[in-house]
Amino acid sequence: MTPAFTPVASFGGGLLIGLGAVLLMLGLGRIFGATGILSAMVFAENRAELGWRLALIAGMILAPGLIYAVTGRMPTLTVPIGPGMIVVGGVIVGFGASLGSGCTSGHGVCGLSRLSVRSMVAVPTFMATAAITVFLVRHVFGG
Repeated sequence: MTPAFTPVASFGGGLLIGLGAVLLMLGLGRIFGATGILSAMVFAENRAELGWRLALIAGMILAPGLIYAVTGRMPTLTVPIGPGMIVVGGVIVGFGASLGSGCTSGHGVCGLSRLSVRSMVAVPTFMATAAITVFLVRHVFGG
């Protein structure tokens, strides 16, 4: 599988994520960390914040439908692994986000921009772990 080179779409997506993070910080004084937002919504840590958290998660889920409404086609998605491996990967990422006190969006987008030392350690750790995992899956385990 050859990876697609999509610099314009990738740049646009990055701009929108950054804009969303800035607007959330300016509007509500909250950090955009998807795992923390979802966790606080599921475990109802603060009922007063449930509305914006639910709206943000709903927006993430409904975004492909908006793309379809605008372009007339769904985004192309190719996943070269089975559903079981997706579940295993999701569980591992969930544990990692819990152990790392945040996910890639919280540390990578917001933490680095705030010069958080914890994020400056977490992000290279995420990236190195991802590179090692891809190498092992593609070249050692033959996936």
